[in-house]
Amino acid sequence: MFFSGDPTTRKRVDLGGRSSKERDRQKLLEQTRLERNRRLYLRRQNHAAIKIQVGFIEFEFEFEFNIHCYIAALHVYVMLFAFAQGAMIVLVGKKAMEIEHSKVREQFFATYGRHIQNVNRQCFGPQSAFFRQLFFFFNARNVSDISVLVETCRLMKHFVQESGDVVGLFAGIDYSSKRALVDFRVKKFAFACIQAVHQNRKELKDQLFVTPEESNTPPTLLLEAVVLLIDSRLPWTCKESMEIHSSYGRISSLERVLTLIIPHIGQKPCICPNIDPRWSFFSQILTIPFLWHLFPYIKEVFATGRTSQHYIHQMALCVQNHANVLPHEVSMELPGYACLLGNILETAGVALSQPDCSFEMGVDLAAITTFLLKALPPIKSSRESSMVSDDDMTAGDEVMELVINRDLEKQITSAIDSRFLLQLTNVLFSGIHLLRGPHDEGPGDKEVAAVGAACAFLHVAFNTLPLEHIMTVLAYRTELVQLLWHYMKRCHEIRKWPFLPYLSGDAPGWLLPLAVFCPVYKHMLTIVDNEEFYEQEKPLSLKDIRHLIVILREALWHLLWLNPTSHPNVGKSVSSPPANKMLPAEAIQHRVSTVASEVLSQATIDGTRANEILKQAPFLVPFTSRAKIFQLASVRQRHGSHGVFTRSRFRIRRDHILEDAYSQMSTMSEEDLRGAIRVTFVNELGVEEAGIDGGGIFKDFMENITRAAFDVQYGLFKETSDHLLYPNPGSGMIHEQHLQFFHFLGILLAKAMFEGILVDIPFATFFLSKLKRKYELHTIALAYCNEHYEADISELELYFVILNNEYGEQTEEELLPGGKNIRVTNENVITFIHLVSNHRLNFQIRQQSSHFLRGFQQLIQKDWINMFNEHELQLLISGSLDSLDFDDLRQNTNYVGGYHSEHYVIEMFWEVLKSFSLENQKKFLKAAGSASEEALDRLPTSATCMNLLKLPPYRSKEQMSTKLLYAINAEAGFDLS
Repeated sequence: MFFSGDPTTRKRVDLGGRSSKERDRQKLLEQTRLERNRRLYLRRQNHAAIKIQVGFIEFEFEFEFNIHCYIAALHVYVMLFAFAQGAMIVLVGKKAMEIEHSKVREQFFATYGRHIQNVNRQCFGPQSAFFRQLFFFFNARNVSDISVLVETCRLMKHFVQESGDVVGLFAGIDYSSKRALVDFRVKKFAFACIQAVHQNRKELKDQLFVTPEESNTPPTLLLEAVVLLIDSRLPWTCKESMEIHSSYGRISSLERVLTLIIPHIGQKPCICPNIDPRWSFFSQILTIPFLWHLFPYIKEVFATGRTSQHYIHQMALCVQNHANVLPHEVSMELPGYACLLGNILETAGVALSQPDCSFEMGVDLAAITTFLLKALPPIKSSRESSMVSDDDMTAGDEVMELVINRDLEKQITSAIDSRFLLQLTNVLFSGIHLLRGPHDEGPGDKEVAAVGAACAFLHVAFNTLPLEHIMTVLAYRTELVQLLWHYMKRCHEIRKWPFLPYLSGDAPGWLLPLAVFCPVYKHMLTIVDNEEFYEQEKPLSLKDIRHLIVILREALWHLLWLNPTSHPNVGKSVSSPPANKMLPAEAIQHRVSTVASEVLSQATIDGTRANEILKQAPFLVPFTSRAKIFQLASVRQRHGSHGVFTRSRFRIRRDHILEDAYSQMSTMSEEDLRGAIRVTFVNELGVEEAGIDGGGIFKDFMENITRAAFDVQYGLFKETSDHLLYPNPGSGMIHEQHLQFFHFLGILLAKAMFEGILVDIPFATFFLSKLKRKYELHTIALAYCNEHYEADISELELYFVILNNEYGEQTEEELLPGGKNIRVTNENVITFIHLVSNHRLNFQIRQQSSHFLRGFQQLIQKDWINMFNEHELQLLISGSLDSLDFDDLRQNTNYVGGYHSEHYVIEMFWEVLKSFSLENQKKFLKAAGSASEEALDRLPTSATCMNLLKLPPYRSKEQMSTKLLYAINAEAGFDLS
């Protein structure tokens, strides 16, 4: 009832009662039918044996692929050209099939020998059963079968060398009559060789890169047989040829096979069918890490021919159709997408430099690199990494760990060099001119495509790659700024921004061009000097700059006010940009003025649109309004943390003002610092000075202590040639606790700003940047030298080292590892400038600046400081350095004690005040607001708590002028108040 496993057969009994004669006739008919079916099957096989495609045949199959096994990749790729049998399915039991294979194998060995020692030239011909039997039982995992196949390859090579006739070896005299059979056998032969190498790749891996001149190893013989069989001169192959130049040197057999395969791209003169992109050369081979290091000859073949254009276009179509064709990742450090990017970029420079490189090639290349770069984690240069040290980190800061291999990072960043950027922009913009006609209708389709491709690539590159690799080249070796400005200006004038396909459908057309234009233009401004900017009007004319400001205001107003739901930070992402509605400049200016009061009321509340504008685009709000917002925020903090009557009291010795203030203020909590501080001064005799501090004495205290603490003689600060202050890099050599003092000085400055007290401390701009936690590299003399020094910079004998000289102690530091042996040249001078600037402006004072910042932020939030640029910060600290507006002061002065605005003493007073020098006018304002009172000799006196000036009725301008000047310069204590 069930099969018992007994292979013996029982005697058949014909229950139909038919005679043996009838049974013999029926058997004959059955045999005839089977023979007819066999011939039909053979014809179908022969019909399916189409012209060989690169020596291989199409065959769809299931397989596993390991990206890091190079021969496995080869096997996958060539299997795309494997045999399409188109045969009927024969259901045969596995065990029965193995038995049949064993039978035929034994017959084969009996006829030809286990080492095919009985094989001659005729065995390769169409009449021989040699290949029919071999291909029937061949198993790529069977050692004896592999040995037979290797010996067959050796014999083929020998026979071909003897006669020089490959076709005759397989077809005999008449190839045309045996074409189908010969083609079928040749294809099976080539496929068996590839299959044998693939199935034994682990055992053969050490022999895969051996050249045929070096050794006749099994993989070499197998792969050389494939090379021989897919020669484009043979009648069964595709006529797409790729000649391997012997002048290149020795090439491994594996590389020779790949070299012959990759040009078959399915386009004339190639007749190969198109391949599923998932199994194509770019997805299975180009994703191998550092491919060109293994196959340098293939790199040359891929980069210089039309091959790269085809595969890059294939990849671009996959990106456009959102098709994921890359293999599964097997390594976090060497992901396939990053390896593909590195390999493409390494050959892109050569491909872009070819005379036949098309505009479409540039667009496709930009699209692919944009897509792959977006997946990379940000890569920082060593200089950028050193600009923020551990001392600069505050709570909440995180450092992103790079996950890709360092050598792979280097491959990618090195490839996007000045040559690549220059070539890419030239290919994209070569046919686009800056001049326009009288009836300009806006950019054409080609210009829009070029702008979109270039901006998408550069935007992603800015967020991913070290900027020094990009900015300088774009700014000074290309016309990118001029081209983008020309494009944006025309679009803005005609009020029509073309849609760019790299953004979502509702994104405004100005978003991406601005995201690229602005950082490059900003980089140019850091190096251009006043002569170039104002007189030569580089990089843009002053008229164009005014136009640019209008565009920027419109864009920011749109992002931050009209569309507040989207993230306002344009630089972060282009995946969810704002809506596509714009307002004219006049309308924006009107809206800014009408919502000024709303901004003032909402600006201090987190989450409001007004607050978001202050964070992202504060210059849209006038400085005076922002200053009022800052004052309002300070008042809210004071009243929110402390009751108005809670005060701290200081007892300060005038001759030890800094030490006393440090000891008392350093112990205060943040809440105490926000509260009121009342000061009692002690004179040099140890006696407390008379006077009640209603705020005026505290102002005097703040002015005196800041004058003492920030004095360069104290050693904590130094000054530039313009007498601007910055931390002394050698402060630790003077004060043992210098870092604690910097923390205290940060608190001190913050307290002055918090209370609205102006102090005369002119800071260097680069130090003020640190209050905003910015680490920009301001230009130094070498930047100017680079632009104007026409000779060879290497003649200056500069090296990547810097000499420090603090108080007679000289030290030498390398700017780069091995910097003392790296000479500064015209090629690396920009990097040298950046490193020197970073060392002087950031690294040397990083600890001092970090502690100062920590103290400062105890009272002043970073968001409120970021509302102001460095110049505006200085105004908040010290007030305006320009002439004082006494007309405004006169209009806002109240008079008591019999005085009025037209009183002769008052008229005389304002005339005298206007005649003072600017310095004395400042001293007067200081005396009226926070100086000591003088009661002797009927001098003018002041009530500092309420900005009250007590003015005696002088009879002449001369007397009034003398008395005023004496009073404001006396700087006496409060004993006589």
